[in-house]
Amino acid sequence: MSILLKNATYIHNETLEITVGDILVDGEKTLLTADNHTENQATEILDCSGMIVTKSFAIGHHHAYSALARGMPAPAVTPSNFYEILKNIWWRLDKALDKDTLEASALATAMAAAKAGSTFVIDHHSSPFCIDGSLEILANAFHRVGINHLLCYEISDRDGMDKAEKGLAETEAYLQKHQGLVGLHASFTVGDNTLKKAADLMFKYNSGIHIHVAEDIADRQITKRNYNYNFIIDRLNSFGILNSSKTILAHCIHLDNNERKTISESQAWVVQNTESNLNNNVGFFNSKGLTHKIMLGTDGMHSDMLRSAQASYFAGKHFDNVDFAGIYRRFNNVHTYIKENGFSGDDDNNLVVLDYDTPTPVNRDNFLAHFIFGINSSHVKHVISNGKLIVKNRNIISVDEKEILKFTRQQAKRLWQKLI
Repeated sequence: MSILLKNATYIHNETLEITVGDILVDGEKTLLTADNHTENQATEILDCSGMIVTKSFAIGHHHAYSALARGMPAPAVTPSNFYEILKNIWWRLDKALDKDTLEASALATAMAAAKAGSTFVIDHHSSPFCIDGSLEILANAFHRVGINHLLCYEISDRDGMDKAEKGLAETEAYLQKHQGLVGLHASFTVGDNTLKKAADLMFKYNSGIHIHVAEDIADRQITKRNYNYNFIIDRLNSFGILNSSKTILAHCIHLDNNERKTISESQAWVVQNTESNLNNNVGFFNSKGLTHKIMLGTDGMHSDMLRSAQASYFAGKHFDNVDFAGIYRRFNNVHTYIKENGFSGDDDNNLVVLDYDTPTPVNRDNFLAHFIFGINSSHVKHVISNGKLIVKNRNIISVDEKEILKFTRQQAKRLWQKLI
């Protein structure tokens, strides 16, 4: 299958160089071409006159398991701090997941990501009473929609050592067949024995650790009390976790200057999740002392990376030293992370077509201003993943969206009943 994007305004996602012409997309590569005969090679022709074509987006940190939370019953006790939010909301939800609700969550996430222009999701999963085969369920659902992925299971001691062992086993079984990461919840819910076993898996499969770090001050306080480490990063570093360029440290809000220095001198990446931090009232991300190895995620709040980038910029005006170029670099860094670590699924034949009806000109010098103040997910018209069209005229065409939404609503009701 080849797709011809006629009369496209192509913006290179790294250089912002603009090229106007036809783009022929196939299963292996993307070609800019002026050859009029390429129409004969195409099985699909899309007129992109007046539209922007660029590399599709990628999500640096997601929680697909939370997709059915929207509108869920409120907890019996209103949480007063972050630990209570976890205990009374998210840990109740993840314990209630089964294979059907997990599949529904993954399908809903994949469709939402696609319609918002993303074709790659780095996900951090938890379902402590549905661990065995959970990553395969996620992978299969993403594959059905056409979303590439880098998955992990959130290993934790919080539900007992048997669940921690199952999480380790699920991780190893998945890594034997697929690209992926070794997931850990957070330092304060992972004992030394589990942390050591997770690090061993990381080294065995040449992978990285994907973990929440200092999202709330409670992470540091409980880590110090239970594991005799003053600083979370020192603890992770002592197990060699920061030695991998595949390691992802999510949030990184409550860090001291020495921790920031250790991270900046390591191979690890940091992922910023502004809206989730605002929602949980845990503080604001600040890049002070960190390197350029920062990317953006959604933390399960939604699947819209444009929204995430814009929120990060506006919050950063007050709490971070960041400009248009800096936020765009973080937005784009997910691609850098994927490419530098040799993960598949994010080649040049992953594209988004934006029907951006701007009243002002777009050029290389002002594109970033349009990125911050103008472009949003409503402008996503077509999405191409691995050379295949998965969104056409703003509609998912890789799966039957109406049937899947019917299924997700049924499963949401089942899930919610368990939470009452």
